[in-house]
Amino acid sequence: MSRSAELFAEARQHLVGGVNSAVRAFRSVGGDPPFMRRGEGAWIEDEDGRRYVDYVLSYGPLAVGHAHPEVVDAVQAAAARGLSFGAPTVAETELAKRVKALVPSIERIRLVNSGTEATMSALRLARGYTGREKILKFRGNYHGHVDPLLVEAGSGVLTLGIPGSPGVPEGVAAATLTVPYNDIEAAREVFARYGEDIAAVIVEPVAGNMNCIPPVPGFLDGLRGLCDDAGALLIFDEVMTGFRVAPGGAQAHYAVTPDLTCLGKVIGGGLPVGAVGGRGEVMAHLAPEGPVYQAGTLSGNPVAMAAGIATLDVLTRDGAWEAAADYARRLTEGLTERARAAGVPFATNRVGTMMGLFFTDAGAVQGFEDVAACDADAFRRFFHAMLDGGVYLAPSAFEAAFVSTAHDEVALAHTLDVAERAFAAL
Repeated sequence: MSRSAELFAEARQHLVGGVNSAVRAFRSVGGDPPFMRRGEGAWIEDEDGRRYVDYVLSYGPLAVGHAHPEVVDAVQAAAARGLSFGAPTVAETELAKRVKALVPSIERIRLVNSGTEATMSALRLARGYTGREKILKFRGNYHGHVDPLLVEAGSGVLTLGIPGSPGVPEGVAAATLTVPYNDIEAAREVFARYGEDIAAVIVEPVAGNMNCIPPVPGFLDGLRGLCDDAGALLIFDEVMTGFRVAPGGAQAHYAVTPDLTCLGKVIGGGLPVGAVGGRGEVMAHLAPEGPVYQAGTLSGNPVAMAAGIATLDVLTRDGAWEAAADYARRLTEGLTERARAAGVPFATNRVGTMMGLFFTDAGAVQGFEDVAACDADAFRRFFHAMLDGGVYLAPSAFEAAFVSTAHDEVALAHTLDVAERAFAAL
């Protein structure tokens, strides 16, 4: 038995399912998860000493790779000065200034502790600002485990094959309207019926929780128009896409401006951070300026702020993001070529440094139904062949893949060599 298998057996005696986040349990792919002990650059190492090129990157936030020296130095220096004060610090303002410079739609910002907190706060703010209750979301989009947003949610519940709403009060679920992602006509029909009651539309501008699904032309613009006409707010959940789809997020890439933006993951550089920001007049409704209450003892803690500042500084320096995006392009092209040579039905999506891998011959993958129709068994076998060869992908066909500024020619060559063998085995 491997050391990881022993550790997982022990963990199951103490942790629910042996994990603290459900998808880590490998339920959809089978086998025992490797326990990781260290990471450096594009590589991680498990408790058995095996090394892997990492395309999970803590599900997105490690945009400059594992243990980047500047990030580590910043965190160590901040920790030496104190872990948390529950009082204002300069670092909070410094991180806010960097985020605002990259995402022009954000005029004011509130830092929180996670993406889930960000979306929860955005919904409360939207309802408080508009005086309305209903929210429109899209099937397969995941916005954290907030009660009203678990209705027809994305990767976690899709991976486990469980319904998203047990434990959610019926009245809460009833206030959430859902339509298929990328279906602007369905959204129009909902607005025609409920427009005066809709406080906000919340959307992953590039879906990353049913794998990587970009918006079809006109979808995001159409949502902007529907919200404007009905007096609803448009919320972009850029927890996953922020600084990955483009340095300014998906809103910069697609030139569509939301009223509110939810951020997380990458602005903490791997530590727990989230944020909600947007138009000044909307944000002014948050306490202490306005009546919509939101607070958090650890929000803006100095260690997380230090990690986020260093990460954004590295990511936006000297073409670093552009080089990572080019790596992602070459990787998806290389995978496609090798799959074709092996006769394996395969497709990819890519936007910036975010990618989706699909075992299908159906053509474009544009929505949840397309993803659900992909060959789950082929993904399972491919996943394990890659894992055995030293390439770490998310253990779910419903999760996106990511690259970092640390991924280099050695990592690319290794990945494509392993993939060639994996496709041949399929």
